[in-house]
Amino acid sequence: MAGIALVSVSDKTALDELGRALERLGWTILSTGGTASALRDAGCRVTEVADYTGFPQLLDGRVKTLHPKIFGGILAAPTEDHRDQLAHHRIEEIDLVVVNLYPFRQTASREGVTLPEVIEQIDIGGPSLVRAAAKNHARVAVVVDPADYSVVLGELAHRGTSDATRWRLAVKAFRHTAAYDAAIAAALPRFDESGRGSAGAAVAAELLMAEEEVLRYGENPHQVGVVARMLPPRGLAGARQLQGKAMSYNNLGDATGAWRLVWDLPGPGVVIVKHANPCGVGLDDSMAGAFLKARATDPVSAFGGVIAANRAVTPEFAEAVIEEFAEVVVAPGYLDGAEEIFLRKKNLRVLEAGAPDPTEMVVRNIDGGYLLQDADHGWDGEAREVATERAPDVAQRRALELAWRVVKHCSSNAIVVGGQDRTLGVGAGQMSRVDAAKIAVAKAREMGLDLAGSVAASDAFFPFPDGVEALHQAGIEAIIQPGGSIRDREVIEVCDRLGVAMLLTRRRHFRH
Repeated sequence: MAGIALVSVSDKTALDELGRALERLGWTILSTGGTASALRDAGCRVTEVADYTGFPQLLDGRVKTLHPKIFGGILAAPTEDHRDQLAHHRIEEIDLVVVNLYPFRQTASREGVTLPEVIEQIDIGGPSLVRAAAKNHARVAVVVDPADYSVVLGELAHRGTSDATRWRLAVKAFRHTAAYDAAIAAALPRFDESGRGSAGAAVAAELLMAEEEVLRYGENPHQVGVVARMLPPRGLAGARQLQGKAMSYNNLGDATGAWRLVWDLPGPGVVIVKHANPCGVGLDDSMAGAFLKARATDPVSAFGGVIAANRAVTPEFAEAVIEEFAEVVVAPGYLDGAEEIFLRKKNLRVLEAGAPDPTEMVVRNIDGGYLLQDADHGWDGEAREVATERAPDVAQRRALELAWRVVKHCSSNAIVVGGQDRTLGVGAGQMSRVDAAKIAVAKAREMGLDLAGSVAASDAFFPFPDGVEALHQAGIEAIIQPGGSIRDREVIEVCDRLGVAMLLTRRRHFRH
């Protein structure tokens, strides 16, 4: 089967291969501007759209394809009436439309970009061509992604594109144009006086452009699970899996928590997460040392956990990890010999990922809708106000900083107990803060860890002094918390009576 293909793309990936393949199959290629030049450079015969329509491009190229001869050829249905109209106006059917849109997102996100530059990247003809071809998918194949070239060319080489392929491509095309419009709607408000865009539009643009993969199942085997990877791939969702079983819904959820926390640490470190909460954190210049400190917090809970490191890991780290069962290891890199050691545990999922994206929105579903908010970036603008008669010393301040950064990533209500280079106990997801404190202390004692002289962090204020009293009884000597309770004065007075130092940050870090 041969016909007419309209090819006009901003993303010229594999364009030369596409052009040569179409030519071998006997297709006529219509094109414009830079795409036509690139095809000619690849040795392809190309008909300029202006020559085909008999009408020159106008307004510095803003009007090229907006012509009845183009849109009539795309939109004509396979009916006798439409074919008669095409013949009367000497219009030929166009059977393949290969179009992707101006790089609006890349331009709009560039540092220092001006509004006129952004406006110029709003494509008019491209979305119209894509939508027209997608609407008429009963006859026309529309391709917006170079990844689909091979499938389309394979089918064209035989009996032509199948109904199923044209339908899939049409759905993808409508998502492509919808994401483009959503990106415009999200970007333009940044140039008004308020400086605030629409979070909903921004997230809609991201999700519409995402690559979807159906997982084995969701949180439980009876639930369907899907991962949507943003384009271009980035962070944990764009990680390279070096070995192991496929990632599951729960693996990805826990790995995300571990990955975000490990990059919030104040130095080289390792995090272990189990069921969405950290069960151990360690700091050390050696990743193996950091891992051993993290595992020592709660080795029972660490069994079957997700391990994240914020530095490239060594063979010594790998040897320590494979001593026990783990589900996932994620790091920014692996030094010579580490990957070979992990292969001894063939089912262990080993990922290499880039740093988390600090600009991402937090999205959560509610009944009948969604909640969206900025990510909790932490620490800029936070106080470290000494509220008690006793001030923490330098070592205690380092320990408080680590505990404060960890507690932000725990489910509320949360208490984290620790030292300068490790956590000692974590109490998370409790209905009362005093229970969270008791659990953190109990976990540390269960592991035989000495809490004398340690510190604690609370993700929100203490509503009553009982939490402080429980921590002091366990040996905690310094506490960091946001403050803001109507009983702050009472809590501080209890600290002074007990000789406990307290820092107030004036910012809470709830995570529900």
